[in-house]
Amino acid sequence: MEEEVRELDREVKVIVFQLGSEEYGVEVYQVLSIERMQKITRVPRTPAFVKGVINLRGVVTPVIDLRARFGLPEAEYTDDTRIVVVGVNDMEVGLIVDAANDVIDVPLSRIDPPPAVVGGVKADYLRGVAKLEDRLLVLLNLDRVLNAQEVAQLSAMSW
Repeated sequence: MEEEVRELDREVKVIVFQLGSEEYGVEVYQVLSIERMQKITRVPRTPAFVKGVINLRGVVTPVIDLRARFGLPEAEYTDDTRIVVVGVNDMEVGLIVDAANDVIDVPLSRIDPPPAVVGGVKADYLRGVAKLEDRLLVLLNLDRVLNAQEVAQLSAMSW
């Protein structure tokens, strides 16, 4: 019983970013870096949500537009647009987001299972929804944002 209470008191550290008016989060341990928008080299015969690749300190990194992946309307890139570089299934992937806001601690007790759809995003991509005092934070399940077939396709590309 005491162990269960301690588990609920635990927190996860989350990087918060925006897509439109919605706030999303991924756990800090999955984030390798946050980069300013840069030139992306298009790669033929990739899914539409794969914008291409960038050369990040000597590592060729595929870049995904999260808006396109989630079926959200396209938006112009601005000075706030960022590429959040994450580790997914043993590979580095850049995620284009509208803005990267902050890092917060989220109590596990505040995280609920995801509903079927949040802000147009299917529950498949979600880990849960954190209800904080003044905001709702949608937590992504990065292992599902790219499925195994898509990861294999990105890994097999010859850059």
